[in-house]
Amino acid sequence: MKIGVFTCWCGENIARTVDCEKVTEEVANIPGVHCAVTYKYMCSEPGQQLIHQKIKELGLTAVVVAACSPHMHLKTFRKAVETAGINPFLAEVANIREHCSWVHPNRNEATAKAIELIRMAVEKVKHNHTSAGHEKRNLNMKAGAQQSGTTRKRGASIAVLRETCRYNV
Repeated sequence: MKIGVFTCWCGENIARTVDCEKVTEEVANIPGVHCAVTYKYMCSEPGQQLIHQKIKELGLTAVVVAACSPHMHLKTFRKAVETAGINPFLAEVANIREHCSWVHPNRNEATAKAIELIRMAVEKVKHNHTSAGHEKRNLNMKAGAQQSGTTRKRGASIAVLRETCRYNV
């Protein structure tokens, strides 16, 4: 798996307390990480284009974005990786704004914690996957649903969703 890690400054919300350059240098050494980049606003259009560009340029197969809360931008980043051809469930967000920069006054402690949160997100994304043959089963379920009616169709969609989101529920 070729993982890209993208660390956001969130303007100064993160960069004021977390040393984003040091974080990028450290996470570049995590096994499986092929690209580590820092940018001022990763959720912005240029930030998303940077993610897209690195996926295409380096053949990345998964992405971790170290930024704000997944509640804020997980959908944004999953959509960005999906447009680059990666399964959106192979994108994770490490929340270094709320969990590091907003709660730790000490820059060294906040930076060390950010590195560990990113390391955990990298390990998590290594284990996120869809089952082999997912697309084939999905087509078979749709065919079965058409034969047996709406109830079967709704149940098939839920079964596919649960299988796809195994590590993201």
